[in-house]
Parts: sequence; C-alpha cells; structure tokens
Amino acid sequence: MELITKSIAYVGVDDENIDLFESQYHVPNGMSYNSYIIFDEKIAVMDTVDKRGTVQWLKNVTDALKGKQPDYLVVHHMEPDHAGSIQALADRYPNMKLVGNKKTFTMMAQFFPGLPLQERTVTVGEGDTLSLGSHTLTFFLAPMVHWPEAMVSFESSEGVLFSADAFGKFGVRHAQEDWLCEARRYYFNIVGKYGGPVQTLLKKLSGAAVNIICPLHGPILTENLGYYIGKYQLWSSYQPEDEGVTIACASIHGNTMRAAQELAEILLKKGAKKVALFDLSRDDMAEAVEDAFRYGRLILAAASYDAGVFPPMDDFLHHLAAKAYQNRKVGYLQNGSWAPSAAKTMKAVVDTMKNITQVEPVVTITSSMKDADIPALEALADAILA
Repeated sequence: MELITKSIAYVGVDDENIDLFESQYHVPNGMSYNSYIIFDEKIAVMDTVDKRGTVQWLKNVTDALKGKQPDYLVVHHMEPDHAGSIQALADRYPNMKLVGNKKTFTMMAQFFPGLPLQERTVTVGEGDTLSLGSHTLTFFLAPMVHWPEAMVSFESSEGVLFSADAFGKFGVRHAQEDWLCEARRYYFNIVGKYGGPVQTLLKKLSGAAVNIICPLHGPILTENLGYYIGKYQLWSSYQPEDEGVTIACASIHGNTMRAAQELAEILLKKGAKKVALFDLSRDDMAEAVEDAFRYGRLILAAASYDAGVFPPMDDFLHHLAAKAYQNRKVGYLQNGSWAPSAAKTMKAVVDTMKNITQVEPVVTITSSMKDADIPALEALADAILA
C-alpha cells in the first residue's frame, strides 16, 4: 500500500505486458490502472481496474483494508479499463454501496447484467456531496470527458481531485519518461474531440483549492499543478502549443518521401524551429496525430492512389477529423505518375475542418522529385511559414 496522504492510499496496478491500449495505441512502457482508498469513518474505494489486473488489485485492496469492510465504491468512469473489476469487488463485499450518477448505473447494468443493483446504489448529481466523516466528496459531472457518464470528485479537506481520465497519460506510473509527451499523445488521441466539455469541466473546478490530482492513468500529480492545468487549458482550446511544422507523408515507393525530406530540409534552412516528419505507413499514428495538434503548421504529402490518395493518408486524415482538428495552417504535396489526385482528395477532407488556412502552391511531383521541383518546394515552405 502506498500512502498519498495520511488518509488516502493508492491500490492500483501497473500492466507491463499490454502491447496496445484500447487495441490501437502502442504503449511500450505499459499502462497503469489507478485506484485509491479513502480511510475515514466510512471507507471509500475510488474506482476499480481493468480485468487484466483484477487479481493483483483485489490483493492490493484487501491488504490495504486489513480486515475492514469498504462502505462505498465510487465509480467515476465506466470504461472497462477502470470498471472491469466492479463485479469482483461487489461480490467480495456484498454490503458495499456503489456510488455513481444515473448514466453510470445504466452502463453498469449493460456491462454486468448479473450484478444486482437494487438497494446497492447511491446516485449522485452535479454538486452533490458524500460525507465519509472528516472527508467530504463533491461530485462534478463531466459528460463527454470522454464518455457521457464520466464525472470527477473533489475531496475538500485535503484538496484532492479524483480526475477520472483527465490528466492521465500512457505508461506505467513510474516509467522513466517525461509526463508531457505521453500525456499529450494520450489527450489528443483519446480526449481530443471533446475540447468543449474539457473547458466546461475546468471552469467547474476553477474555484477548488486543488493540492493533489489523482488521475485514473499515470502518476499522481502533487507539484506545479498550474503547469498541468495550463496544458489542459491550451490543448482543449485547440491552439498550437509550440512553433513548428509537421509533415505527414504517405509514400508508396519512397519517391514522395524523398520530396518530403527535401521539403523538411528547406523548411529548416528557412528558419523553422522544428520539423516533425512522419512516415504514415510505418510510424506510430498516434504520435503523428499528437504532433499535428502540437504544432500550428501541417504539410500533407501523399501519393495518388486509385484516383484518390494512398490509404495511410486517408487513415491519418480520418483521425484528425475525428479529433476535431482545427485552427491550423495546412499545405499540400502530391505525387502522381499520370493523373495526380491526392491533393484534391486530401483537400476534400480538410475542407470539413474548422478554421483551417490552406496555402498555395500545391506542389505536384510526377513520379519522382527533380531539380525542377525545388522552386515549388521553396514556395510552399515560404507559404507555410508566413
């Protein structure tokens, strides 16, 4: 058992064997599933863990309780990576009440049809409180951050925010890695579409004197909380974080990539502070999405394919559109041997996005880059940096 404060313990688990979180995100340093216990006159377990960690988590909980019985299980989020062990705990402690909102229990019945909920539920709404003794939890609904039933709770006596998926990151809790990179990749790929709801939640919490943030993934945040909250303010407003250019390239035989590499060198010579070049066929898609949001400028470079665009680019653009990509400057580089179609196809998707400035010229190379293409690449670099 790890004590966060004298009254609050961490009982979560690290999953070092998982390869893909949510069956799509590479997590080379694994994933943490966080759970906590508040000890007071009443004892509250704060969330469960993915079923991958149920056995170890139940041992952690049992060891921490030392023979005591929990009075409540507070469920902030019903996604299976956090709610997967609800029935296991409920079966072990049949007198324990389940705390959630109306939508929580609708989903709980869907995930656990064999779990009897009658007379076991405590339904809370916006601003409701739950007294444990000297500790009091105040609940704030957080719909679409990033599921409709999500909520957070604030424990006022010690200033602890149980933030559900907000302020989480990929990786196990004690991974030797910078919080920012994996938290950014996590935010834009999982929460990114819901900037408005995140802003609403941040406003609700603006008056709370938060000393500690306990998310459901990643490390517990105890210092420089203004830094982390500031990042969420920035990310959820869809504004660029750093100066730089992302080049997302979908190349079939390498010729489009060679042109993209030449463009990257030109951009750096012209003063770009950072150029992030991605091979969409091989590089981590989530990192490409992350950097597209991180920087204010994006070049889409792709080969034409079946009168459209090479599928890795189509996939990338689908990810950006799904995460509400906006407020950026976009340029185009296309390749085609007989009927270039990539730029038109890419533009049709970008046209659906908000507040995108699309620059000219569209650079077209035919089959392979030639010295004659350099002036057009120079012009595109000037336009995207302007």
